[in-house]
Amino acid sequence: MEKKDICERTFNYAVAIVKFCRAIDNGRNVERLLSRQLFRSGTSIGANVEEAQAGQSKADFISKMSIARKEARETRYWLSLCNSLNIGIPRDVDVLLKEINELIAILTTIIKKTKGN
Repeated sequence: MEKKDICERTFNYAVAIVKFCRAIDNGRNVERLLSRQLFRSGTSIGANVEEAQAGQSKADFISKMSIARKEARETRYWLSLCNSLNIGIPRDVDVLLKEINELIAILTTIIKKTKGN
């Protein structure tokens, strides 16, 4: 996967997360709190991937990509919680979970390959 692809994919994922958060935030406490947590972690993935592109060193690049992966795992947690609590349209949650699992796998591969070089 090219750098541009992961940047574009994580950006598009952030857009999808923002739309999902808007849809689930109905003003009730649980939904509002989950929405905020999910918004924060889900949009942070792409921001860290973008930052990694300007890393000052290989170690800096790996660090930023590792943070992106950590945020992706947190996002998966919040989505799984939404799924278990029947928050959001199940099909939407499933699509977001599928994509986050793929992003975690891609980020893991990028980190491993970079460490190996």
